[in-house]
Amino acid sequence: MINATQLRPGMIIIYEGDLYRVASVKHLTPGNKRGFMQTKLKNLRTGLGTENKFRSEDRVERATLETRSMQYLYGDGDLHTFMDTESYEQTSLPAEDVGEILSFLLPDHIVQIEFFDGKPVGISPPPSVDLEVVETEPNMKGATASASYKPAKLETGITIHVPPFVQVGDRVRVDPSEGKYLERVK
Repeated sequence: MINATQLRPGMIIIYEGDLYRVASVKHLTPGNKRGFMQTKLKNLRTGLGTENKFRSEDRVERATLETRSMQYLYGDGDLHTFMDTESYEQTSLPAEDVGEILSFLLPDHIVQIEFFDGKPVGISPPPSVDLEVVETEPNMKGATASASYKPAKLETGITIHVPPFVQVGDRVRVDPSEGKYLERVK
C-alpha cells in the first residue's frame, strides 16, 4: 500500500477490485480545504478511462507486476505473438493492447511485457530500434545551412522525419516511444 501522494503516471494500481494504469496525477489544494490528488486512470480490463480524487492521506494498493523480456514473433490479423526469451512460452496480444509501438516492431525485436497474475497488462518498447529507410526525398545540394528534416518511410510502413543526408537503403536508429530519429546506423 502506498499513499495517494506517491502516485505517478505509468503506475499500475488495484482500485475497486480492478487493475488501473495511472495516466496523470495532479496535487490540488483548493482554498482553505485539504489537498487531494486528481488522477486519470485507465482500466486495464475494459480500456475505459476514469477520473478520480484521492485524499492525500488515502492509501492505494500498488499492483506487483512481473516483467519478462519477450521477442516479437509475428502478427496474424489482429493478434500479435511474442515469445518469452527464457521459457520459450508464447503469448498473443491484440493490436490495441500492443499500441503504437507496433509500428516500430519487426520480428526478433525484444520488448518488456508486464504480467499480473499470469496475464499481460502492459508492454514497454525497446529503447531504440534499427530500421531501414525504404522511401524518402533525394538530398538537395546546399540544403545543409539549416536544421531541416524530411519525411522518410521505414520498412515497417511508418513515416518519421530524418535529416537531409539520410538516403533510401540507410538504416536509422529510432526511439519507438517518441517516434523520433536518433542516428544513422553504419
